[in-house]
Amino acid sequence: MGMSFKQLGIYAAVLAAGGAAGLAGGYYLNAENRPSQDTVLSAALEPPAQPPQPLPTTSVVVQNNPNFIADAVEKVGPAVVRIDSERTVTGQVPDPLQNPFFRRFFGDEAPIPPQERVEQGTGSGFILTADGHVVTNAHVVEGADTVIVTLKDGREFEGQVVGTDPVTDVAAIKIEATNLPTVTLGNSENLIPGQWAIAIGNPLGLDNTVTAGIISATGRSSSQVGVPDRRVRFIQTDAAINPGNSGGPLLNDRGEVIGINTAIRANAQGLGFAIPIETAKRITEQLFSNGRVQHPYLGIQMVDLTPNLRDKINQDSTKFGFKVTLDEGVLIIEVLPNTPAAQAGLQNGDVILKVNGTAVTTASEVQEQVESSTIGEVLTMEVNRNGQTQTLEVRPGTLPANPDN
Repeated sequence: MGMSFKQLGIYAAVLAAGGAAGLAGGYYLNAENRPSQDTVLSAALEPPAQPPQPLPTTSVVVQNNPNFIADAVEKVGPAVVRIDSERTVTGQVPDPLQNPFFRRFFGDEAPIPPQERVEQGTGSGFILTADGHVVTNAHVVEGADTVIVTLKDGREFEGQVVGTDPVTDVAAIKIEATNLPTVTLGNSENLIPGQWAIAIGNPLGLDNTVTAGIISATGRSSSQVGVPDRRVRFIQTDAAINPGNSGGPLLNDRGEVIGINTAIRANAQGLGFAIPIETAKRITEQLFSNGRVQHPYLGIQMVDLTPNLRDKINQDSTKFGFKVTLDEGVLIIEVLPNTPAAQAGLQNGDVILKVNGTAVTTASEVQEQVESSTIGEVLTMEVNRNGQTQTLEVRPGTLPANPDN
């Protein structure tokens, strides 16, 4: 395409596709007990003929449980598990004596055979069903040869990885058992910053560690979190999340699971992120049913359009092959060949304005709309092309293993 978009300093998102009003001296419970304005004035100017009658009172019971975190942990803790995985990795061992220079010096120029080594990892997870459905992060069990699931009571089970979805970093594991403790799923769609958040897991190998904090933000895009290849709108929390917490539950103050702890920012303190439970539930249902997840895919690279970006592109329009006239929207940088987007007629330089009738201004919003669409069914896209508005129909395909290809 000529000029690299890294030179522009931007990231290209790859779309693989009951209070009462107070009055002086008290308050009135209803209109029948409220005196008229004349009565109030009269009472202020003349002494009362009778001693004043006391106003009716009411009491409010406020539930305040100082041990709500402990109660939530007691409720969920037995269903939080430790996941130990092992995988065999083949490669050259970095041994100085295996250096080709030394081997030639000693008269041995035979090729060095690849060496095998075993890598171990530890993460967390939680039990969804009494018959052994467990959820964790995909990166916890990626490439694992063996998976051991350990319950809080010490019982160990060999786990079978039913499926993983690297696009959302969710994995499904099955263990053969019955009458297992389970978690209760909550709702993350109505979360607001400032609500309590509780994390349980096995950070740094320290089993059943509990940390607490608040919901710091919701709807963080994958680019903001630093994992642009994910299709997730993350929950941000300041509840401490460390290596080993991955795959464990994030709870609300009632002990309901609202997310899967998944990521930390190595360059910052107090920043942890979780996959919303609605996303995790949707993905795990597909994994347990089919062993894999199909994500809708268009085949475009896109960025958030800004006036600064517009000016940079227009200064070198011959290199990019198009000019931009708008200040905002979602700019298509490239339409990959032989993709649903290419077949529908989308072009480099198109600015996406709406997807299925919903106005969009960021690449993340476009990605959300596509992710919620159905593979093979029509998805309408309103774009601005050279100053003219056009509506195109795209039929999303299935996200390939390597969308860049």
